[in-house]
Amino acid sequence: MNASSRWVELGRIGAPYGLAGWLHVSSYTDPPEALLEYGLWRLARPGAEASTARLLEGRLHGGRLVARLEGIEDRDAAARLTGVTVEIERGALPPTGPRQYYRMDVVGCTVHNTDGRRLGTVAYFVDAPAGAVMVVRESGGESPQPDAPSQAMREHWVLADPTHLLEVDLAARRVLVDWPAELA
Repeated sequence: MNASSRWVELGRIGAPYGLAGWLHVSSYTDPPEALLEYGLWRLARPGAEASTARLLEGRLHGGRLVARLEGIEDRDAAARLTGVTVEIERGALPPTGPRQYYRMDVVGCTVHNTDGRRLGTVAYFVDAPAGAVMVVRESGGESPQPDAPSQAMREHWVLADPTHLLEVDLAARRVLVDWPAELA
């Protein structure tokens, strides 16, 4: 396992909450307050060295998470963390159950539909009102004509629910979906 896969992004810090260093936090866990079960957060920002912070307290407030971290004592210190991602060490995550997968484990898997057509590879997930959507990218490849631009990358947005997501084989890095290739 490489160093970057040791950490899993489970949230993002938003605007300060109040004057005493509290933060709004967007949680990617289900339920959202499950993020508060992890006492040590890794704070990461692109282009900067990550740091760790101990969670002192947190709670749901008005349907959103608010939290206080060790060393963040005022609104200005909290504001400097706006946009920082909250990562948790992979080993601290609970094991998955049958037909449950962490999204990060599925990203990069090859996706085929029930007709045997390769749709592409899982690029990322989007949380939509109707549920999670798996974004599968299919490279258009190079144009056969040397002076013509290469074809655009095509995306398939596949609902990631048991109706459409039929099988995930992490060992083979392969996903089987019930999704027509024409829907992109």
